[in-house]
Amino acid sequence: MKRCCSKQKRIGGAEANTAGEQQQLKITNVHGREILDSRGNPTVEVDVILADGSLGRAAVPSGASTGEREALELRDGDKTRYAGKGVRTAVKNINNEIGRAITGRDLTQRTLDETMLALDGTPTKSRLGANALLGISMAAARADAASQREPLYRHIGTLYGSGTFTLPVPMMNILNGGAHADTSVDFQEFMVMPVGVSSFSDALQAGAEIFHALRGILKSRGQSTGVGDEGGFAPNLKSNREAVEVVLEAVDKTGMTAGQNVFIALDVASSELWAGGGRYAFKKSGEPSRTSDQMVRLFEDWLREYPIISIEDGVAEGDWEGWKTLTRELGGRVQLVGDDVFVTNPEILKRGIGDGVGNALLVKLNQIGTVTETLDAVRIASQARYATIISHRSGETEDTTIADLAVGTAAGQIKTGSASRTDRVCKYNQLLRIEEELGGAARFAGRSAIRAS
Repeated sequence: MKRCCSKQKRIGGAEANTAGEQQQLKITNVHGREILDSRGNPTVEVDVILADGSLGRAAVPSGASTGEREALELRDGDKTRYAGKGVRTAVKNINNEIGRAITGRDLTQRTLDETMLALDGTPTKSRLGANALLGISMAAARADAASQREPLYRHIGTLYGSGTFTLPVPMMNILNGGAHADTSVDFQEFMVMPVGVSSFSDALQAGAEIFHALRGILKSRGQSTGVGDEGGFAPNLKSNREAVEVVLEAVDKTGMTAGQNVFIALDVASSELWAGGGRYAFKKSGEPSRTSDQMVRLFEDWLREYPIISIEDGVAEGDWEGWKTLTRELGGRVQLVGDDVFVTNPEILKRGIGDGVGNALLVKLNQIGTVTETLDAVRIASQARYATIISHRSGETEDTTIADLAVGTAAGQIKTGSASRTDRVCKYNQLLRIEEELGGAARFAGRSAIRAS
């Protein structure tokens, strides 16, 4: 198979081209299929085969709490099958129209993705489906890495244009609420971040031990120890504040010190609380509704009381002025992560950076729909000195691409759930393998990765 080989440079001991000089890949076969995700709903899996026989396989995740401006996940809508959630139409698009357009051509990752975007022709990938495009894009990246006989994280580093490989700090979600659990807790995720340890494996151990300590505390109080979509416990607590306090109690039980080597991170998912008319409704806990300014004051109070290092979606995606106020008031003290507000979209992110919205980007491949656009968003964030957090979705698979993405882009942080459910743990295990492979060259992001910390 003919490949471009000009101006190569050493990256971590492997020969690789820069982002502007991507290797070409000749796709000989594309095959999509319908599989099930971690919630038992259909999703797309794709195999891409290159001319030299290299195979790349990728599965596409799915979100429950989704931003309005996300790329469209194409579902069949046939209520007689999987309650309308089938993806046979997306699979058909892969195996027919898209497959015909890309098979037999010499393409780079960028030209592959741009070819599919032009073929779809819609702003949100609604004609062919973002799940169809992303499945092919991810599988092609894996096939190209296999063809070059290099790990995926190194290949992603080449596409991104980085020679730095960094193991991320895990944002371990150990208590679920909001749209991810049927409980009385409004906020969606209560996470621990072991930033004050020396390696990823130490951070993972700390997170797992806190998770098990929390199980013991909840069990002793007669609370449910069932888990939500992302593997965290989903107890019925009196308030959102109690959720923070029970997590801090679990940290203390492990012998670690909250505010020194472990911090708290929140995903408020405020778009789910937005009630219109400038107010946020706390329907699950029964707390009084709040305005944008009152949400900012709530977080300000919590920052004084608790060792919180990161707040995701503190106000709703449509509350742009609220975001500006939140960032102006608290952005110098805490990481403010934009998920629904940015939806991994480079153009929306540019606007947010210009308007002073947030100081960190949550990165979800399926929010935008291709590997190239995802890397573009990470690059824009990095250039603006925004932190980046690579993230899973609530509907996941055994695919571990996001682990390699976090290392290859040196993002510094990863959200991939709790220390339970194999669809979450498989990403952690992949990071352990990468750490082992890098050996003495393995660099752990630690506290330096956290914006405004």
